Amino acid sequence: MFATIEDRKRELPEDSYTASLFTHEKGKNAVLEKLGEESTELILAAKDDDTEEVAAEGADFVYHLLVLLAMEDMDVDDLRDELEARF
Repeated sequence: MFATIEDRKRELPEDSYTASLFTHEKGKNAVLEKLGEESTELILAAKDDDTEEVAAEGADFVYHLLVLLAMEDMDVDDLRDELEARF
């Protein structure tokens, strides 16, 4: 998935939601807003013990997190390295 996000960042196809996040007039704030929205939806789904929604909202959150990593010129290895350093 991250490779596809990087490809969309590089190619910026017009019909791509991912590409639209990289070119949004709000810049990085568009992705940050989506992360806030998705995290709230994830929390509410977990509160309601709705496992299907937890999976769906969790996937949305992870996707937008990966887009943010690409915007910051980071990748999944940076995230993995940070997590490994904690254990």
